[in-house]
Amino acid sequence: MVDAKMLDKISSAPGFIAALDQSGGSTPAALRLYGIADSDYQGDEEMFRLMHAMRVRIMSAPAFTGDKIIAAILFERTMDGDVDGQPVPSYLWEKRGVVPLLKIDKGLAAEENGVQIMKPMPELETLLARGRDKGIFGTKMRSVISSADRTGIAAVVKQQFEVARQIIGSGLVPIVEPEVSIKSPTKQEAEAILRDEIAKQLDLLPASEKVVLKLTIPTVADFYAPLVDHKQVVRVVALSGGYSRTDACEKLSHNHGMIASFSRALTENLRVSMSDAEFDASLAETINEIYDASVNKA
Repeated sequence: MVDAKMLDKISSAPGFIAALDQSGGSTPAALRLYGIADSDYQGDEEMFRLMHAMRVRIMSAPAFTGDKIIAAILFERTMDGDVDGQPVPSYLWEKRGVVPLLKIDKGLAAEENGVQIMKPMPELETLLARGRDKGIFGTKMRSVISSADRTGIAAVVKQQFEVARQIIGSGLVPIVEPEVSIKSPTKQEAEAILRDEIAKQLDLLPASEKVVLKLTIPTVADFYAPLVDHKQVVRVVALSGGYSRTDACEKLSHNHGMIASFSRALTENLRVSMSDAEFDASLAETINEIYDASVNKA
């Protein structure tokens, strides 16, 4: 059973979703940006310990509250961790007023037809049950579209919605994330195909089954407005996709009904060497900028 208070927050509260879900492949780059070099740690366990410490520092900062952050997407290891002795999901919801979400995909398959679908997730049911037991509200899963190939894009969307139905059946709300690469030479054309394919899948959902969409900020402002207004869509959120925070926020501000769900753009100005006061001030400035782009539209 979906938590009604969490659903209300996700669907209507002002603010944005923080993405704290870097996985094994993207963690070294995130740590380097934070000021921790590859040579500063040995092996995955130490790497993930350093990453968790960074995330705890973010989640426990004064500005990281439900006033401007409606939800946070967690990596599986983060979900299993704690903050001051309290499990991360319950800490976020009970202490910070932030809805906990979980990244569930296991990475991307090799590119075919201009896209990368998700790798198989044979243990998904077990992970969904664990997440539900820990107080997770919903999930996120990412595919990547590199070119305007109709066959490839249709395959991405079909897979996303097949898994979404499984997630809904487990009592959670899925975030469907078919990312269009900002480097794609046919980005605008790919977005047109993607919008049509998503609309087709949304129209097939029963009235009781709803999803969140996480999409690359479109080339044409408000291009995804029909999806924002679709009755099966809880909310449409934007990924930063490699844009700087400033660029991502500027582009997002022109898309009505679309809020941020940024990862790298959220943490790009944070450094391990900062004092707590410097860290908290930098994060607060970032949160304010992303919030404004999500709430105040041009």
